[in-house]
Amino acid sequence: MTRSQPVLRLYGYWRSSCSWRVRIALALKELHASYEPVHLVKDGGEQHLQSYRARNPLRQVPTLELEDDGITRWLTQSLAICLYLDARWPDPPLVPADPWLGARAWQLAEIVNSAIQPLQNLDVMKRIKVTNIDPNDWSRAFIERGLDALEREAADVAGRYSVGDSPSIADLCLVPQLYNARRFGIDVASYPTLARVDAACMEHHAFQKTHPDEQPDAQASP
Repeated sequence: MTRSQPVLRLYGYWRSSCSWRVRIALALKELHASYEPVHLVKDGGEQHLQSYRARNPLRQVPTLELEDDGITRWLTQSLAICLYLDARWPDPPLVPADPWLGARAWQLAEIVNSAIQPLQNLDVMKRIKVTNIDPNDWSRAFIERGLDALEREAADVAGRYSVGDSPSIADLCLVPQLYNARRFGIDVASYPTLARVDAACMEHHAFQKTHPDEQPDAQASP
C-alpha cells in the first residue's frame, strides 16, 4: 500500500536563510508545501506570537507542519526538516551515498549552520548593538572567517556542486549563506570555489524558484 503524501505547510520568512534551505529541499524533491509567512520584524516579530510559539517554542523559522493520517505534527530546525524529507522522500538524495562524501557534505553544511549563520541572526545582532559594537562589522568578521574555512574544505570535494556533481545538503546551506554575505557587503568572488558552485546552483530551477525575491512575502517586507 502506497503511503499518501501528507499536507505540508512551511512557516518561514522570505529572507531567512534557514527557511530558504527547506524551500530548496522541497523543490528538489518536487514536494508541494503551502507557504505561511512569519514576519520577523513587523510589530516586534510575528514569531513571538503565542499562536506561533505553540508550533515553535524557540520562536524561530522555519517550521514545517505535517497533516498525516489525521495527525498534525511540527518539525523545527532546518537541517532536521531536511533530514526528515530525505528519509521519507529519498529521491533525489540530499546526502551522497558514499560514507566519506556524505560526511563531508554534512561537514560543509555544519560550517554554515553552526559557525556562521547563528552569529548573524537578528536576535544576536540586536544584543550586540547594545554593547556599542557595530553588529554588521561583528557579524561580517564571523561570516568571512567561516567562508574562508568553507572555501578550503570544499576545494577537494567540489564538482559542479559543493560535493560532486549533484546538489546536496551542503549546497542548501551554501547558497543562502552567500546571499546573506552579499547583504553584508562581502565580496563573494574572493572565494572562487564557493562562487563557482553558487553560480551553478542558481542555474538549477530548485534554487531559482525558491530565491527570496520570488517569495510571496518579499515585497511586503523591508
